[in-house]
Amino acid sequence: MEEEKKDNIAAEQKSVENAKETKEEVSAASETAVSETETGSSKKKSKPVNKKFLAILIIIVIAVVAYSGYKNGKFDKMLGIEPKMTVAEAEKLINENIISEGYTATVTELTEDKVHNLWKLKLNVGDQEVTAYMTKDRSIFLANPIVIAEVQQQKAAAAEQAKTEQATALASLTKTDKPTVELFVMSHCPYGTQAEKGIIPAVEALGDKIDFQLKFCDYSMHDEKELKEEMNQYCIMQNQGDKLISYLKCFLADGDGTKCLAQTGIDTASLNSCVAATDSKYKIMANYADKTTWRNGQYPTFPIYQADVDKYQVSGSPTLVVNGKQVSSSRDSASYLKTICAGFTTAPAECNQNTLSSTPQSSGFGYAEGSDSTASCG
Repeated sequence: MEEEKKDNIAAEQKSVENAKETKEEVSAASETAVSETETGSSKKKSKPVNKKFLAILIIIVIAVVAYSGYKNGKFDKMLGIEPKMTVAEAEKLINENIISEGYTATVTELTEDKVHNLWKLKLNVGDQEVTAYMTKDRSIFLANPIVIAEVQQQKAAAAEQAKTEQATALASLTKTDKPTVELFVMSHCPYGTQAEKGIIPAVEALGDKIDFQLKFCDYSMHDEKELKEEMNQYCIMQNQGDKLISYLKCFLADGDGTKCLAQTGIDTASLNSCVAATDSKYKIMANYADKTTWRNGQYPTFPIYQADVDKYQVSGSPTLVVNGKQVSSSRDSASYLKTICAGFTTAPAECNQNTLSSTPQSSGFGYAEGSDSTASCG
């Protein structure tokens, strides 16, 4: 038994030694593999890639792709850029889709409007020259569009020119110690009433330093009521002139002449007598009834101031005349004061006041702020 036990112990020791030897062999083999791998890597590093060649190759590839994309328009589409338009293409699109049969459009100029991102075209259609625009994608054609920025520039230029012309006109006015100021209107013309509302504060400010006369055009555009109102105002000036401004300020509020006659204390008996005599002298209502006497067959005549209308070449309402010369003015009170004061030989202190409004009244009846206008009746 003891010998058998010794043999088992000896066998176990042998097994342990064999396992140890196997482990050492595996470890040695692993180290050898690692060494060989490192040696291989070392060999690869010893042959570096030619970076310059690789960079050149990449650039060539990119250039080829870019040229192909440019030639085929692929990049433009990717970036949302529309291809260029040619004159021939524009003419073909317009003639095939826009122009009426029997006509042909010729594109004389084709440019890119970069501000509005449009194609701008100048066309000859028959004997007409047309400016048009087309969207970059060729889907919308715009004939004779209104470009707001251009309109604003034109208005600004016109306003500047008018300002220069007015300054020249005022400088050339005949100067007098007591300027004569004549305003021609139609009593119911909305632009005439706007002018009256603007000029009255200036007239009141200057008082008897000027000779202010309200006059009427030689025809009426607002029917019978206007003829009768103008005869009333004419007769107020003739016989009760000191009440004219008060009456006008009332009348311009709402156009109710009957109310204003009573409110301003007009002597209606005297007024009616004057109106009857005036009507008889100038045949105003008789000519109203006879349309063969109407101006151009459209408007009844009002010939009371015919001589002055002809003298100053008055064509519409309102028309302002200072010292015998027709002159324009903005329709706010401050501007009217400046215009009238240009007619003085030596301007009085009243011309230097800055209390009058520089905002025009609205057109028509009623007192409300409006905007300046050069519009007229006639």
